[in-house]
Amino acid sequence: MLLQVAIDKPEHMGILPSLRGVADIIEVGTPVLKRFGVAAITTVREICPDIPVLADTKTVDGGMLEADMVFGAGAAFMTVLSCASQATINVVSQCAAKFGGSVIVDTITESGKATFLSMDIVLPESVAYIAVHSPTDARLAGDNSTSHIDAVSAMHARGHRVSLAGGIGPATLDSVIAVKPEILVVGSAITESENPKEVASWIKQRLPEQNLGWPWDRK
Repeated sequence: MLLQVAIDKPEHMGILPSLRGVADIIEVGTPVLKRFGVAAITTVREICPDIPVLADTKTVDGGMLEADMVFGAGAAFMTVLSCASQATINVVSQCAAKFGGSVIVDTITESGKATFLSMDIVLPESVAYIAVHSPTDARLAGDNSTSHIDAVSAMHARGHRVSLAGGIGPATLDSVIAVKPEILVVGSAITESENPKEVASWIKQRLPEQNLGWPWDRK
């Protein structure tokens, strides 16, 4: 199980050196991408050259242009919303393949639905994970649903690797580990803590090893 740490505020960039040797993936969150552009990707690559970077673009259109920018800047992953057209998913996947990167299809727009991810969507080979994602604003408004955690098993049953995000931290860790997502995404529980490295290390030490390899290691 891989630990992905989400960097969602400019000031969180300051904790990056402490994540080396702990985080498996560094996420350049959507707000940071909007603040700094693709320079945020290259900056993270410079500070943490040994950690793959995910650009949380939440792409919904203009897929080829956005993919070319973020993969060209050194991102290993980028996100495409599950509500995007099949054409967008296809062109982003084609660009990812050209750069040796991978795509994560994010279901954040489907939060609250009984079923995540339409069966009609065809996922190209470059799509490595489905992100089952509880929206931040909904949680801040008082939605404490754990439907995104419950949905992991259903995604596995459909043959998908899962990246799980939304309200995850020490208090929810046991229930999250129980459903075995391939990637565990943690944001504020680490970045807003008094000792980010200590919290990240505590979480990392409790994650089981799955030995699935990286997406680009698959044959």
